[in-house]
Amino acid sequence: MPELRCTVQTCVHNQQYLCDLDKIEVAGRDAKTARETCCDSFRERTKDSYSNVTDRQASEKTGIHCKATDCEYNKDCDCHAGRISVEGGNACHCENTECATFSYKG
Repeated sequence: MPELRCTVQTCVHNQQYLCDLDKIEVAGRDAKTARETCCDSFRERTKDSYSNVTDRQASEKTGIHCKATDCEYNKDCDCHAGRISVEGGNACHCENTECATFSYKG
């Protein structure tokens, strides 16, 4: 399982740059660049959900189901990079995020 760091502070699942999900989904089936990928598991943090208190614990290790089939780390839709970074500054939609570790194998 890759080590996941996430800079998308506007995501409800982000807890101090870690994700509280056991597995995320990265979209970008036809991606050739990182900008063409996104975290499909992104959910915008609203004022009602801003507390960062959840029943789930965030972890450095998160499973990653990846639809970016042209990424060199994708093996049977699972990410096999040692470490990945999901980025997205002030994202308010999943399309505003990206897997910065994406590497085109073409």
